[in-house]
Amino acid sequence: MTLRVRVGEFRVDDEIRSAVTRVLDSDGISEGRETKDFESAFSRFIGTKHAVAVNSGTSALVAGLLALKAKMYSEGQKPTKVITTPLTYVATANAIVLSGMEPVFADVDSETLCLDPERARAAIDDECEGDDCILLPVHLMGYVCDMDELNGIARGHGIRVFEDSSQAHGSLYKGKRAGSMSDLSSYSFYVAHNIQAGELGAVLTNDIDIARMVRKLKANGRMCDCLICTRGDGKCPRFGKEGQWDPRFLHDEIGYNFKTTEFSTAIANAQIARADDIAAKRGENFKLLNDLLEKHSDTLVLPKYSEDLSYLGYPIVIRDGKAIGREQLQLRLEEHGVETRPLFGCIPIHQPAYKQMKSKYENRLPNARRLGSQGLYIGCHQYLTKEDLLFVSEAFDASLE
Repeated sequence: MTLRVRVGEFRVDDEIRSAVTRVLDSDGISEGRETKDFESAFSRFIGTKHAVAVNSGTSALVAGLLALKAKMYSEGQKPTKVITTPLTYVATANAIVLSGMEPVFADVDSETLCLDPERARAAIDDECEGDDCILLPVHLMGYVCDMDELNGIARGHGIRVFEDSSQAHGSLYKGKRAGSMSDLSSYSFYVAHNIQAGELGAVLTNDIDIARMVRKLKANGRMCDCLICTRGDGKCPRFGKEGQWDPRFLHDEIGYNFKTTEFSTAIANAQIARADDIAAKRGENFKLLNDLLEKHSDTLVLPKYSEDLSYLGYPIVIRDGKAIGREQLQLRLEEHGVETRPLFGCIPIHQPAYKQMKSKYENRLPNARRLGSQGLYIGCHQYLTKEDLLFVSEAFDASLE
């Protein structure tokens, strides 16, 4: 059967079409005015002083970790380990490894899917020597970690906090946006996310040193780190003096090419102003799915709803796996026209790239292991209608009969 209800969709409306046309008419597709506008608008939306656009959420994680690491080194700290969740997309762990540090996994809370503060505290006590760690909670599927507890634990141990907010565009925690409550945060604007640009990421922070370092690292470590480049206007403060090279071609760090394009940031710009409306519609769909699927609550653990959250998807956990397995349910739902995804998996247990860690974590992550084995998610995105959700309900009826 052809899939009718997908995990995510992207639809080109007049505003997005106009944004892309605006870039084409400008004769400039490399980072420029659209990107600066995006950085300003998104930092205001989240509530931070700075946002730096990069080409993906993974790049945001890598650049953010390296910038934070540089900041800590300048203050006499030498981070070697990052305490994080095992239940997330593998990019989080990959970025830690690519940044030259070791991921240390602490178990999650079964209800929120997020890092359990007490398990995080225990991991810090066991694994960290003084202040040589970073704490990296992930706001999964739109749920926000208990940041008061996690920040308190971090302060007590003298370590920094980096929020991976890739899946929580606009989610609120005690009135604050996810991504605004730590040293820095990262976002992804992948096509299935709440603000969609295909491939785009951002690092957000209130720390000017971190923002400047991310700007360097995203551009092969070049000396340029001004928030707004004036080189094209002949006003560069670093160029033209005796002995000074053009800073665009002078590199004082070893970095990457993580720059994005005007197309991606223009597409994102067209959606930032409606981000709260997108979140509200996703929440409305989420709540209706809970009502429609309540009849299957003896087989499925349905997710907790909150009007404060901006949901990436609708996560479901099979209670015991005896009546039906996760893969079997996925296949049946897709046969009935409903696209699914597994709930990522428990990284050190389920991901082949981390098999060398399996023995260490075999019995230490029971919640993440169960959720990663028995969890899946479906779409609740803003384009779904009530008729679509009734169709989803019927697909579950047929799949679980």
